[in-house]
Amino acid sequence: MKNNSFIDSIKEGISGLFYICARELKACAKDQGVLIFFLLVPLAYPLVYAFIYTNEVVREVPTAVVDANKSSLSREYLRLVDGSPDIEIKSHCADLEEAKQLLKEQKVYGVIYIPQNFSSDIAKGIQTQVSIFSDMSGMLFYKALLTANTEASLIMNKQIKIERAGNTTDRQDEVNASPIKYEAVSMFNPQNGFASFLIPAVLILIIQQTLLLGIGMSAGTARETNRFRDLIPLSRQYQGTLRIVLGKSFAYLMIYAVMSAYILCLVPKMFSLVQIAQPMTLLAFIFPYLLACIFFSMTCSIFIHHRESCMMIYVFTSIPLLFISGISWPGAAVPEFWKVFSWLFPSTFGINGFVRINTMGATLSDVLPEYHGLWIQAGVYFITSCIVYRRQILLSRRHAMERLNAFRKRKLLKQES
Repeated sequence: MKNNSFIDSIKEGISGLFYICARELKACAKDQGVLIFFLLVPLAYPLVYAFIYTNEVVREVPTAVVDANKSSLSREYLRLVDGSPDIEIKSHCADLEEAKQLLKEQKVYGVIYIPQNFSSDIAKGIQTQVSIFSDMSGMLFYKALLTANTEASLIMNKQIKIERAGNTTDRQDEVNASPIKYEAVSMFNPQNGFASFLIPAVLILIIQQTLLLGIGMSAGTARETNRFRDLIPLSRQYQGTLRIVLGKSFAYLMIYAVMSAYILCLVPKMFSLVQIAQPMTLLAFIFPYLLACIFFSMTCSIFIHHRESCMMIYVFTSIPLLFISGISWPGAAVPEFWKVFSWLFPSTFGINGFVRINTMGATLSDVLPEYHGLWIQAGVYFITSCIVYRRQILLSRRHAMERLNAFRKRKLLKQES
């Protein structure tokens, strides 16, 4: 009899699990707000980001010039700068004030100032200086200006060394101009592109944030439609903690298995981004990441009491999470407190691991710290989800008992009267 009772309870639990999973899928399909976060945002947002940065690098940055020297050397320098693909000289100004005005009006994004003693200092063998002013509202403007001027100055330095060398052979001139020959190799991002650097991290973050917002909105809807504002309805199928957590998470996992394949595989392919991950390695890594994100979102959903609350609480966390992950801002420069704080979020391990797998061709053994971190987070947040939903079950039962006792009291009062 005990064995039959145990088997019946297992069957009831499995039946309840699939019932909750089906109910959650149906609720997601009917809720337009949840559909936006689970389908529309993951489908459209990566495309918008990739389209914005599809050019990878900034070219032909409009630049103003203030040439106080007006010599053949200064004109040669400006010719070299203008010949660079990074910047384009748009205006020659009489003084710095005129150039600053163009900068304020955003007609140009940089200013090159050549001092009056430019050619005379070079003739005397004295080191001269060219000043660069850049609009720092965009870091890529500064990069383009600095790169173009650095290359121009190196070329002029070689020419000056050769001219001063005297009667020498071409080979001697070459050695004098460049005693050490070097070759710059951009590993894992050959075009030095902004999209190849940033988009992989953004794609991983989109998965976490949309799950956080979608599950949060679903929880807010459940509370708003419940008479007692409880997260769990008073139903026989919802009286088991494991079946609730596993049923809901299985529904979200089915949705995001498809969305993750689109976000992480199809989008980079559409925009020809670096993509050298081994399929099985990527699959093995993303699975714990999805579990960690789902259970993390389910735990956080306890704080959502209204549909709109998730937007107010979570939507503004995306940029800080991207910074403390150590991708858009160097991890070595992140303060220790924020580095430890970032370990609370699956996106930190997910971003670092995915970038190394997808962009650098790392294997699973190369990202074991991130991989283990995601499994630990999945386990911890699974436990917290169970605790959260167990408490909600008890609250639902207590509210039902309070309602039943109130009904009995009213019934007794009627009988006495």
